[in-house]
Amino acid sequence: MTKRLFITATGTDVGKTYITALLVKKMRQAGRNAGYYKAALSGAERKGGRLIPGDAAYVKRVAGLEPAAEEMVSYIYEAAVSPHLASELEGNPVELSIVTEDFHRICESFDYITVEGSGGILCPVRRNRLMMEDIIKALDCPVLIIAPAGLGTINDTILTIEYARSRKIEVTGVILNWFHKGDVMEEDNLRFIEEYTGVPVIACAEENARDLDIEPERLAALYR
Repeated sequence: MTKRLFITATGTDVGKTYITALLVKKMRQAGRNAGYYKAALSGAERKGGRLIPGDAAYVKRVAGLEPAAEEMVSYIYEAAVSPHLASELEGNPVELSIVTEDFHRICESFDYITVEGSGGILCPVRRNRLMMEDIIKALDCPVLIIAPAGLGTINDTILTIEYARSRKIEVTGVILNWFHKGDVMEEDNLRFIEEYTGVPVIACAEENARDLDIEPERLAALYR
């Protein structure tokens, strides 16, 4: 059975795709057959009459994945808004059955699959019907939370962890992005999150990092 890990975040624009690419790259460089999947992608660029799923294309390029970017995403929208609104504007609303079918199809090619969410854990995917947490549960994934390292992250990260726990979703770790080693506040943010929640901060990524400082064996252990 393919082991899986879901990447969520404390909000949007916190570097989720960037970190996901580094995670998949790390796994593949360690010799593991690791792949990528995303259920719904908004804000795709249109080129030559077709939509280019930029997040998937970025992960493909950084991690050296073979499948076409379009094969790793179920729903692609042009509007740079939440998937539920993008689908209302453009049609083709997300169907959970299609997501699970596509997910299991791509799992056939990999031993480890990293699933990237859209926005945070409560991002609406389909109005009044589907939230990101529903996709996490349907794909039976533990979650890894990406959070910015700076001011306000204690509140946002703890809220995300506690919400996941209230929904019986396993949280395997946190990665702090845009981390400045030696910064008193950011170092304290790291300690406080770990002490308060018991969830480990498994890595800290400096701005424009090209690698994550985490042993491949520890990273692989986060997948279930």
